[in-house]
Amino acid sequence: MIGRITGVAIERGIDGCCVLDVSGVGYEVFVPLRTLSRLPAPPEPVTLQVHTHVREDMFRLYGFADALDRLAFRVMMGVSGVGPKLALAILNDLSAAEVSAAVAAGDKKRFASVSGIGKKMADRLVLELKDKLPALPAGATVAVAPAGPPPNGVAGDVASALVGLGFSRVQAEAAVAKVMSDHGTAPAPRDGASSEDPRPIETLIRQALATLA
Repeated sequence: MIGRITGVAIERGIDGCCVLDVSGVGYEVFVPLRTLSRLPAPPEPVTLQVHTHVREDMFRLYGFADALDRLAFRVMMGVSGVGPKLALAILNDLSAAEVSAAVAAGDKKRFASVSGIGKKMADRLVLELKDKLPALPAGATVAVAPAGPPPNGVAGDVASALVGLGFSRVQAEAAVAKVMSDHGTAPAPRDGASSEDPRPIETLIRQALATLA
């Protein structure tokens, strides 16, 4: 499965589909419209966190500016009646932090304001997403990730996500170091090497956030 992709956005569609040129191969990736509007123009490359959606009759890539939006996308697809199209529609309007805040506040109207979501679905989202998303700072945003490998592998990805949420680099790296050490895994060296920690990045982000609460 594809988990991350770096390329140049050579095409953009009003439906959120963009084409990333990766070494001469064009990959169609569907992204939230608020992310699509921030993609840099060629020749500047962009890195997207990817969810690979596979069905018997479909293979589709969904791209996100950061791992938190991807986490929200995946969690929302676990709600009864929510598929990738509806989950992406929600993220067209709301960031992962805003989704989390709406759920925490029981703000059904916030979800109902999204095109394609009625009262019953808004009720279901608030009910079923409770306790499934990490508590994120209200209004937090993360810029589209620049190209190139993170300085510390998975640890660098987690630290960058925390910095994007408003924490200082010192706080972020300390939280990541604690999460890694508690599991007996040292952060990867600053040469782009991958960490050997087997936990998903979304789990590491949640655990790092818990140390900063």
